Amino acid sequence: MRRPLFRPTALQINWLLIIGFLAVGEALYLRYMAIENANVSLSVQGGLKTWLCGTFRLTIVLFNHQAFGAVALVAAMLKSGAASIVLMSLALATAGFGVVLHNADLSALAAGVLILSLARPAPVPE
Repeated sequence: MRRPLFRPTALQINWLLIIGFLAVGEALYLRYMAIENANVSLSVQGGLKTWLCGTFRLTIVLFNHQAFGAVALVAAMLKSGAASIVLMSLALATAGFGVVLHNADLSALAAGVLILSLARPAPVPE
C-alpha cells in the first residue's frame, strides 16, 4: 500500500506564506532602496554607520560568496530527506533572497528541490 504524500497543514502553509512574503519583501527593499539607490550606495562607500549600511555591507558579502543560494540548496536537500517545516522555512526564505538579489542559479535550484520534496511520502507516524 502506498503512503500518502507529505502535505503541510493549513497552519504550516500560512506560516510559509508569511515567511516567503517577508523574505522577498525585505530583499526587494534592500535591492531597490539600498543597493541600487545611488545616494545610499555613496553614503555607504563614504563610511556612514547606520543599520541600513551595515545590512547593505552584509548583503554584498553574502552575495559575493553565493551564500543565499548555497544555504537554500543545503536546506532544501536536507528537507528532502526529512519533513521539517523549519528547514522548509529556511530554504524558502533564503531562496527568495537569492532570486531577488541576483543569486538565482543555486536559489532557483533550491526552489525546484523544495517543490519536488512535496512529492515525497509522508513520515510514518509512531
